[in-house]
Amino acid sequence: MNKSIFLKACFAILIVYLITFSAACSLISSKNSTIILATTTSTENSGLLDYLLPVFTEDTGVKVKVVAVGTGQALRMGEDGDADIILAHAKAAEDEFVKLGHGVKRFDVMYNDFILIGPSSDPFNISTLAKNNILEAFALINTNKATFISRGDDSGTHKKELALWSQLDIEPTGDWYFSVGQGMGQVIQMANEKNAYTLADRGTYTSMKGKIDLQIIVEGDPTLFNQYGIIAVNPKKNPSINYDGAKKLIQWMLSEKGQYLIGEFGKEKYGEALFIPNGGN
Repeated sequence: MNKSIFLKACFAILIVYLITFSAACSLISSKNSTIILATTTSTENSGLLDYLLPVFTEDTGVKVKVVAVGTGQALRMGEDGDADIILAHAKAAEDEFVKLGHGVKRFDVMYNDFILIGPSSDPFNISTLAKNNILEAFALINTNKATFISRGDDSGTHKKELALWSQLDIEPTGDWYFSVGQGMGQVIQMANEKNAYTLADRGTYTSMKGKIDLQIIVEGDPTLFNQYGIIAVNPKKNPSINYDGAKKLIQWMLSEKGQYLIGEFGKEKYGEALFIPNGGN
């Protein structure tokens, strides 16, 4: 082989190598710049994530793929290594998730509250009789067999609802109680269509109240406090977990800018904040 042909062959091999290397680097870069966030439906239904995440991506270059499910399912995704980070609102379950080694550390991010909503006519006068006592309201719903829509999806809202029934030693059954296995937005819509009561998070209800006839029946009971937490999934669960990206989202959410934006969300459109930041506490 003469020298010219040899050099051309070497050059061709080098070009192929560079193209292959560039493609591999691109794939690695794409993977490292995307995270999977498993979260409760309330953060998506309320519009919070559509408001926050584009700013986060602009600031960090990290894209976020959102999987909005019930808190229980979000935690199971983390346990199976199918998500990089969890944003949920069932603190006891989240603490257990970390204790069992599925998550690295849990951080408070923000809070709002649960509310009991129902028909504007309030046919059983629960708002007046319960006097913003949620256990009394649930007891009245059971006594009157008032139509009630349950999330039934192991979400944070569903866990809270079940805990309230349990405190009353009531197992809700019958043709008045519908366990539907749906997200918060769908459940509120169903309650609106059926003239029913349901437990909701304030953020999702506020984002929908202009489109429905339901009103707040019970609010302000300290039992209804609704804390949200964020957890990076343990990178040992799966070699493909983007732990660095997850840490960036946590740091951003807890930063002065992230907390400010959380506190501002909803004020312009709804006249009130839908979530109260407390990540610095």
